[in-house]
Amino acid sequence: MLRALFHGLLILSLLFSTSAAIEIGFSRCNCDGDTLWSAESILQCQKVSDFLIAAAYFSIPLELLYFATCSNLFPFKWIVIQFGAFIVLCGLTHLLNVFTYEPHSFLLVLSLTVSKFLTALVSFATAITLLTLIPQLLRIKVRENFLRIKARELDREVGLMKRQEEASWHVRMLTREIRKSLDRHTILYTTLVELSKTLSLENCAVWMPDESRMSMILTHQLRDRSSSDLYTQSIPMDDPDVIEIKETKGVKILGPDSFLGSASSRGTLESGPVAAIRMPMLNVSNFKGGTPEVVEASYAILVLVLPRDDPRVWSYQELEIVEVVADQVAVALSHASVLEESQLMRDKLAEQNRVLLQAKQEAMMATEARNSFQKAMSQGMTRPIHSIMGLLSILQEEVVSPEQRLIVNSIAKTSSVVSTLINDVMEIATTNSEQLSLVMRPFEIRSMIKEALSVTKCLCGCKGIGFEFQAERSIPERVVGDEKRLFHLILHMVGTLVNGCDEGSLTFSVRSYGEARRADQEWVPWKSSLSDSYTCLKFEIGLKGCKVMLQVHLRVMFLGNPQKYFKQSEKS
Repeated sequence: MLRALFHGLLILSLLFSTSAAIEIGFSRCNCDGDTLWSAESILQCQKVSDFLIAAAYFSIPLELLYFATCSNLFPFKWIVIQFGAFIVLCGLTHLLNVFTYEPHSFLLVLSLTVSKFLTALVSFATAITLLTLIPQLLRIKVRENFLRIKARELDREVGLMKRQEEASWHVRMLTREIRKSLDRHTILYTTLVELSKTLSLENCAVWMPDESRMSMILTHQLRDRSSSDLYTQSIPMDDPDVIEIKETKGVKILGPDSFLGSASSRGTLESGPVAAIRMPMLNVSNFKGGTPEVVEASYAILVLVLPRDDPRVWSYQELEIVEVVADQVAVALSHASVLEESQLMRDKLAEQNRVLLQAKQEAMMATEARNSFQKAMSQGMTRPIHSIMGLLSILQEEVVSPEQRLIVNSIAKTSSVVSTLINDVMEIATTNSEQLSLVMRPFEIRSMIKEALSVTKCLCGCKGIGFEFQAERSIPERVVGDEKRLFHLILHMVGTLVNGCDEGSLTFSVRSYGEARRADQEWVPWKSSLSDSYTCLKFEIGLKGCKVMLQVHLRVMFLGNPQKYFKQSEKS
């Protein structure tokens, strides 16, 4: 447009020059008769034009000065000053021309001449300066083009950043939707739905390995979720696309002849671009500590299908979204797997707890039944024993003969031992303890031996076995110990030997080993707190004349001084 305007001004100036030459070449026409184009009116127009031109020339430098003060024009400051001076001088020349249309003085002509001369000098200098600035202006133009290229690149980068920000926003939104649930199927269906909304997909499917890991089964699909194709349509594990997808970490674009892509497109022959990515399926064993086991990695495959009527292809941002979402889905599935495993373990523990509670209840019922039975048996057994002991106590008061008294005392002692055994059995059954307590008190050891001999003679007489007894005179009269336990042990040894044979002779001997000192104190646990001396008796029972020679030894330690025992008990 500027070039056309320049050409028009050039042609107009040529026309004015031609008309001026014609006027110079021909005689002056007489235009005084024309009222519009008279000489006076033309002069007035020229005066006004020169005055307006001078006013414009004087205002333009002011505008240039204001522009120079408001901007940094260091390389072009001199050219601006020269242009300002040139315009001021041009304005001064036109202003002086206003006064030349009337009679004027020589001073005005001199001033006009000086003004024109200065204008010529300044215009010539301005032309030379402008000629030197043209290369700089061209370089500025090149820099402007370079800046425009940079601006376009920045626009592309800003657009890329905006797309990345949009992709990250979509990823955050998808991640938030995926993490709302901890159910495996809900996570997968939410992923399919949200990916379809974000990427405008035609279909989205998930393939998982079967139990034998020989093929991939279609388990989840965006469309036709209730279709019979789910869990029935399969692809062999040795399919080339399946193998390549499992070996590739990123997204793989499937070809148009891919069996996996056509199966994920609901069997349509023509479908849009198809992309697939693997998703690791982590097990609970992957999160356990210790030495990791070598377990074959298991992967599911996520397949995404674009609409076939859409001419777009997979972009880098979309593939990046798919990769990030696949990683998030893998993490969510691992959390769901851990939760399912913990839920299964909790159910197992609850079942085991229920079984244990039932077993505990049954054990308590069995214990209660056993205690009831033992209580009934104890009552049933102790009542006759107590009756017998009551009758024996009456006989002990009425018997006069020493032999009769010995027999009655032996029967009473035996009844007391039976009662003690019944109480021991009840105590063991109640406390579940195999230890028996000893009742330590002074008793007459010789009297107890006589009663044991009486019962032994009775047993030997019933069996037809002979009986011999030997005892030393050094046996003390009174000792401290458990009389009932000792009597029970003697009867137990005699009964064991007598029941094993029906002939022969039973020998019963009691020997004393005298007093001992601290060398044998491990034998008596209570010895260190009661006395420094004790009596050791050896009961030796044997059976002669039988097919097998039998002999039983019993060594018992007693406190030798009952009076010291009572004194120490009072002090303690």
